[in-house]
Amino acid sequence: MRRLIVAAAATLVVAAPAEAKTRANWNLDQQERVAEQGVLGRLADGRFHGERPLTGAQLSNALTVITGEPVAASSAAKLSVIAFDARLVRALGLDDVAQHVQRTARDAGLRPPRHFGTEVVARFLGLRTNHPFKDDALELYPWEPITRAEAAHSLDTLLRIGDWGAEHARAQLSTFSLPRYGAQTRKALRVAVSKIGMPYIWGGETDAKSSYWGYQAHGGYDCSGFVWRVFRLSGHPAGRRVGGRTAAQQAGEIPKAKRIRLDAVRAGDLVFFGRASFTAKATEAGVDHVGIALSDRWMIHASGQGVYVSSLEEDWRRDRFTWARRIVNPK
Repeated sequence: MRRLIVAAAATLVVAAPAEAKTRANWNLDQQERVAEQGVLGRLADGRFHGERPLTGAQLSNALTVITGEPVAASSAAKLSVIAFDARLVRALGLDDVAQHVQRTARDAGLRPPRHFGTEVVARFLGLRTNHPFKDDALELYPWEPITRAEAAHSLDTLLRIGDWGAEHARAQLSTFSLPRYGAQTRKALRVAVSKIGMPYIWGGETDAKSSYWGYQAHGGYDCSGFVWRVFRLSGHPAGRRVGGRTAAQQAGEIPKAKRIRLDAVRAGDLVFFGRASFTAKATEAGVDHVGIALSDRWMIHASGQGVYVSSLEEDWRRDRFTWARRIVNPK
């Protein structure tokens, strides 16, 4: 197992300006840390330039420092978010895990995009971040060049989580498995996995700017908007039963007698989270998140890591589970 350097040096924290953050300066503290530790250095003029695209050569140097092992030099070409995540996953020795996730989704008939496996692993590690609503313009699509600021966030995250993060991802994602799907469930989940890596955008329900429901200034999804896309906007027959647009509205559209407990969740179910109890009324305060079950153990959803895959077996997630709702027959 490649060993990660544990950050030890004291760092200089630079406060962000009071005005709206820009692509250059939204995470000056992380930029300072990776620069001081020689992971991602300042450029020739002595400035970090978080707004500029990261190059393959810069990433090669960063990974050599982080892993403590030589990483072959790469070109000066820009790297997309997808390519950046793939190289980090490979450098951490998790390529086989990404391939397992990719193969499992493919064998289940979900037609995952080629970057599905590596994006699942990268976002399981927490390499991405969600910008506040007012800074949605900073979000990157998976195919866009990754900026040095975004790269600084990911590299700083790796320094912080150390070996434990990679080992935890391996232990969890090596068990990733999916059931045999019925036709209607498979149709919905194909749409869901096609959105892997799209950014989290408050009110988002489409890949691009939109005014269908309300003005959406950047492509991406919030949690209930993701459900809306998969079942309603995709034209899925079951979408007619999804009338609400928020997680609480979607959770409250069924009688209490039809609520499903966590141990009975099946692929295609909507899984709801919040502080509400199983028998409570569905309110905006009590139900604040929704995902779509890929199986009884895994879900896909839109949250802090964008559209990504999470385990339903994590203790904190089980503690916040409220109830599930069956949308399609899993057979």
